[in-house]
Amino acid sequence: MPKYIVEREILNAAALSAAELRGIAKRTCEVIQQLGPRIQWVMSYVTEDKLTCVYIAPNPDLIREHARRGGLPADRVLEVWNVIDPTTAEPAEPAPPLPTSRATDVGQI
Repeated sequence: MPKYIVEREILNAAALSAAELRGIAKRTCEVIQQLGPRIQWVMSYVTEDKLTCVYIAPNPDLIREHARRGGLPADRVLEVWNVIDPTTAEPAEPAPPLPTSRATDVGQI
């Protein structure tokens, strides 16, 4: 199933209290329960003026519906096409050879 990044522009998001963040998380979970197992919230990053969230869903429309029901903005919904990390820079190594098995002669058993 596709993975999406959702950008939510929220003025002074970094200043949200623990109680406010808990409220957002609770609302998010409640709406996900209403929508069923086709959508999954993975995590969110809180930065200065934005919540950047990671979701798994069959399509971006379901994510937008989640945002609408939860009363949250969904300013950008971006499908993740690939993931890279420091190991991506490493040269590709050939696969190790498969172990060989010894064929035994039936007459030797």
